[in-house]
Amino acid sequence: MLHFTRIATAGVLALAALSATGAYARSVEEAKASGTIRIGIQGDNCPWGCINSAGEADGYDAAMGRAFAEHLGVQAEFVPLAVANRIPALTTDKVDVLFATMGMNAERAQAIQFSVPYAANQISVVGPKDADLSTPEKLADYRIGVPRSAAQDTALTALAPEGTNIMRFDDDAATIQALMSGQVDAVGGNQFYITRIEEGAPGKYENKLPLTVLYNGVGTRLGEADWNGAVNGFLTEFMATDDFKGIYNTWMNMDPPQLPAEMEGVPFTIAQ
Repeated sequence: MLHFTRIATAGVLALAALSATGAYARSVEEAKASGTIRIGIQGDNCPWGCINSAGEADGYDAAMGRAFAEHLGVQAEFVPLAVANRIPALTTDKVDVLFATMGMNAERAQAIQFSVPYAANQISVVGPKDADLSTPEKLADYRIGVPRSAAQDTALTALAPEGTNIMRFDDDAATIQALMSGQVDAVGGNQFYITRIEEGAPGKYENKLPLTVLYNGVGTRLGEADWNGAVNGFLTEFMATDDFKGIYNTWMNMDPPQLPAEMEGVPFTIAQ
């Protein structure tokens, strides 16, 4: 069952990558000439990325996207995306780049080009305080919700015993709502799920079982050295500034962490 799931997921990513070969995608210079850059972000996952009550893009990824647009000398146009739509939106040229909480792993690196990492994200199972979720084996006793195709889906599927009831939802908001409504007993979430859950059910839930630490990268299309080079050039320069530290402090409530210089199976640059 788990083997089939991994094959199916890999197939979806491969098809997403192949779909780009038949579509025209504009270059960095063409984006500059247009005066805009189309940036894909998550639409429902603040403090990472969301659309606020005023209808504006908000969160860490939006702040980083605006800084990148300023670096290029263009205006940022944000496109809110559900988790499962992020890679297809990029490979079919709906967006130019993804600042979209993209957890970096070797499987996704077959479908998109990652930049150097620009954020870290602790993924855990979040459940009731009185629930025993202390070991992977205990996962089989609960209904656990995850956003479909998200990093927590991948991590939980790999860790959970065969037969665990993993229920998949369209995005982070739907996953959290499933927990609030009792449709699931626990969820796989990023480091900020607990803050959002606490707002709706104070004192009831906590981070239980750590799944993995993810590093987020900016996504560009495979083979497009101009976009990859532009993003990496921006990040290398910007992440050394106090402005970057200020953005990280504002949205992550911590100083920027030490980020890896390399990751197995995930190239940060396109070989020339």
